[in-house]
Amino acid sequence: MPSSSQKETDLYPAIKIFLETQGYTVKAEINDCDLVAVKGDGSQIIVELKLKFSLELVLQGLDRLALTEDVYIAVLAANTAAKRKNWRAKRKGYLKLCRRLGLGLMTVDLSKRQQQVAVLLDPLPYTPRKNKLKQSKLLKEFNDRVGDPNIGGVNRTKIITAYRQDAIRCAYGLANNTSMAVKELKLKTGVGKTAAILQKNYYGWFERVTRGVYCLSAQGLADLEANIEAVDGLCLTAQVHFGQLS
Repeated sequence: MPSSSQKETDLYPAIKIFLETQGYTVKAEINDCDLVAVKGDGSQIIVELKLKFSLELVLQGLDRLALTEDVYIAVLAANTAAKRKNWRAKRKGYLKLCRRLGLGLMTVDLSKRQQQVAVLLDPLPYTPRKNKLKQSKLLKEFNDRVGDPNIGGVNRTKIITAYRQDAIRCAYGLANNTSMAVKELKLKTGVGKTAAILQKNYYGWFERVTRGVYCLSAQGLADLEANIEAVDGLCLTAQVHFGQLS
């Protein structure tokens, strides 16, 4: 938290001097704007001031975009080790948000005799670059996932991915068998990546009996029994009904 003795108005003189050295005439509190700077050619900048980065500050900045394209939000620079650590952890996200919204970002360091203004980001129209690899992965996961097994917005809960669904189908196919060959299990479950899933054994559900032959581990059996409803709903085409597990 900023010091109780510091105020938003403390940021103003440093930013005023900083912009005046770049040829701007600077005035405060013009039509609800904290700071307005104008050059002789008519170009103008608006800066909104807060002691710390906040949603309120971002929303103020967005409102000012209706007045000019060049809007900055300015915050007090972190001045303790703990605050600097917290700022470093959040800085990338703050910059990404401002970049997407077309806002500039400044910090003002009041801890030094020569107050320093740092421009971390200039306001520019944001045109996101599409990541084709991530796009294809997103669509593949959507198409491969059976049904809609998760609830949007959950946290601290294991997400049932398409890979996990395939692993469940493999475990389900082994449930009533001492062991089974990979080829046989693949035919039974229809899971194309059966061999890779059994070999990687990401969830610890499978045990290798001999080359190309696997059985269900105690962990796999326990996890199936703990999620019997989800397993039954997913594995409608399995040859062995889960209720027959011993």
